[in-house]
Amino acid sequence: MVQIRPSEERGHNQIGWLDTHFTFSFADYFDPAHTQFRTLRVLNEDVVAPGQGFGMHPHRDMEILTWVLEGALQHRDSMGNSGLIRPGELQHMSAGTGLMHSEFNASATDPVRLLQIWILPERKGIKPGYEQLAFADADLRNKFGHVAGPKAPLTIHQDADVHIARLDKGAEATHDLARGRHAWVQVAKGSVRVNGKELKRGDGAAVSNETKVRVEAVEPSEVLLFDLA
Repeated sequence: MVQIRPSEERGHNQIGWLDTHFTFSFADYFDPAHTQFRTLRVLNEDVVAPGQGFGMHPHRDMEILTWVLEGALQHRDSMGNSGLIRPGELQHMSAGTGLMHSEFNASATDPVRLLQIWILPERKGIKPGYEQLAFADADLRNKFGHVAGPKAPLTIHQDADVHIARLDKGAEATHDLARGRHAWVQVAKGSVRVNGKELKRGDGAAVSNETKVRVEAVEPSEVLLFDLA
């Protein structure tokens, strides 16, 4: 079963420097039908104006992933980490017992577009941690690259695995879904067919009671897949 979450039905907020869309309930946006999917709690698409961003603010007890689609993001945190996040680089923070961080658009002229992802941790009180890793295009081209999970290049503290594919037009990527597992597919760029159903940029789909997720690119596309208990 594939249930589509259309892009235009997501929550939306614009405050001048920030244009954001919420797949699930977040901050002042609440949709009782879309509070989370399994342990995937937040999936926001943010466009941040040049030179603007999120000042220092706290988080705790959350696995936080940032995937930049266009532009570059400047990161700083209370653990002493700082640097740029560019397309192809995945950032992961275990907020755990608590941390502070800021994220700003590194450009004075161009916007930055990114996906902000929160996954509920397996337990509270985890020691805070930070990871950032660049993935070569060959690792993601026309296949699902395993980027984050309990036994992935980036280690998240939850029974959840994150895969990313960059697909040429007409290319197909597949992912086997074990019995009792569920998937969320998010189209970051382009348009695709997920098990025969068409999705465009910004659309998401919940996949349950299926043995395989098949994603075919209608045009050049970038897709994230979350394999969840």
